[in-house]
Amino acid sequence: MTEFLLVLAFAALPAVGNLLGGVTAEVFRASDRTLSLALHLAAGIVLAVVGLELMPEALQAGQPWIPIVAFAAGGLAFLGIAQGIRYVRARSGNHGTNTGPSAIYAGVALDLFSDGIMIGTGSVLNPALGLLLAVGQVPADFPEGFAAVATLRSAGVARRTRILMSLSFALPILLGATLGYFALRNAPEVITLSVLALTGGVLTSVVVEEMITEAHETKTSRLEPIFLTAGFALFALISAYLG
Repeated sequence: MTEFLLVLAFAALPAVGNLLGGVTAEVFRASDRTLSLALHLAAGIVLAVVGLELMPEALQAGQPWIPIVAFAAGGLAFLGIAQGIRYVRARSGNHGTNTGPSAIYAGVALDLFSDGIMIGTGSVLNPALGLLLAVGQVPADFPEGFAAVATLRSAGVARRTRILMSLSFALPILLGATLGYFALRNAPEVITLSVLALTGGVLTSVVVEEMITEAHETKTSRLEPIFLTAGFALFALISAYLG
């Protein structure tokens, strides 16, 4: 039990980084251009998570075609998530078709969930590895938290709701860490790696279909490509020197 509590403490570090990003978005109102740049930075980070962490790990499976199929199935899972968001919005009386802010929130939550799985499984192998993975995620989660809350704020979501949603980002990473520690460590390797690949497929869909789309719906900046690649480079540095 002490080891499990230590895993939860590790997982709390990226959650705090994400929360600080959200608090920053609450304190400083982001202009349309700033929000667009933040979304591009976060998109670059998420793409790096998929390209440098999730898929290389998933392709280590003895039968790599299975995680590859799971990655492709991530697109189908994304459609299910988007449809679920539309259903909830319709039931609540909001019949708009724009799922952008909600889908971005779901995407960040999935990214944190995958972080939790990596931290949980890494801690099983070596507690020092789990801590390293957790510390390495903190600077990457800050801009994600900022972009998610800034997008919700731009969409007119009530402040109380934004705060509750920002605080709720702790749940998926703690759930992922718990799943990685207790369930996936005893599961066949191909199952664990396929879960990572499926998450990667969903995240890729969120970046292309929601984050970038949302960023281009308002005033844009010529610096967007730089922020996109800078986000990728930021996580690459974290992965290379802290991962």
